[in-house]
Amino acid sequence: MINIMSTAFVPVIVAIILIIGLRKKVNVFDCFTVGAKEGIEVSIRILPSLIGLIVGISVLRASGVIDWFSSLIAPFLDRVGFPSSLVPLALIRPVSGSASLAVVKDIMSTNGADSFVGRCASVMMGSTETTFYTLTVYLGSVGVNKSRYAIRSALLADLTGIITSVVFVRLLMY
Repeated sequence: MINIMSTAFVPVIVAIILIIGLRKKVNVFDCFTVGAKEGIEVSIRILPSLIGLIVGISVLRASGVIDWFSSLIAPFLDRVGFPSSLVPLALIRPVSGSASLAVVKDIMSTNGADSFVGRCASVMMGSTETTFYTLTVYLGSVGVNKSRYAIRSALLADLTGIITSVVFVRLLMY
């Protein structure tokens, strides 16, 4: 039943939009083309920020800065019970979803999916966000140049998700 509903969901929504548009005597196709044009303009406007973000991620991963930082803070993390093998994921996750998936794949292949670290990585992926990517897209699409408290708040939420993922997996697993 759910498969049928999920397959029919998009066509049903499109049909509802068309029916409402026709009832209100709106030229649906013109509205669609105007929206598509605005979408392309937004994509072009945020493209430089996205390119900068992707280049920055590539430089960080290729330079070894993340591995160096992980080894630098590993002794402290081991004392507080935070697995140091999760540091690369904690650093990359707010920046890039695809890069963090690659880190999770490495964690899973090294430690196993059912290990404590593997479960923490899974929970961390679900409880954090690609903050900089999301803010780049959302703030860039509306032309906001000063993010005020958005970045600090989002990074604090990510930090909360990172810490609580380890705490709750430890509570629920052991």
